[in-house]
Amino acid sequence: MDIKKIKELAKVIKEFDLNVIDIADGETKIRLEKNGVTYIEGQYEKNIETRIMPAVCNGTNTPNEVDFNDIKEIKSPMVGVFYQAPSPEAKPFVRIGDKIKKGDTLCIVEAMKLMNEITAEIDGEIIDICAGNGEIVEFGQTLFKVF
Repeated sequence: MDIKKIKELAKVIKEFDLNVIDIADGETKIRLEKNGVTYIEGQYEKNIETRIMPAVCNGTNTPNEVDFNDIKEIKSPMVGVFYQAPSPEAKPFVRIGDKIKKGDTLCIVEAMKLMNEITAEIDGEIIDICAGNGEIVEFGQTLFKVF
């Protein structure tokens, strides 16, 4: 990957207020994060795997090791449109790295013109948001991964 492509992707992150973007191009893997940027270019895949892939931000921009066996998935209970925030101008209910408690609102799934709040059934930390804002989700589709 060249620096020009990486800069373009960084602009996409800023423009769309993304938290994390993972990119693979051959043996090069890059992970860019908004608010705590990890920028890697020209390193070997093995080096990148150990620095980035098993890490989760703990709010202090210091990576913690993650046991992938402990990751829980929060799935959509219905078919509908996924919304990360209560309105287009509002901030998202949750972001990657947020701590959640049972009962916290995570998102809205609109089905048949009804706005259904999806709440957390477990305590933990959001490590991945698997659906895009305004995207149609299926019944049983993973919406969030929680550690």
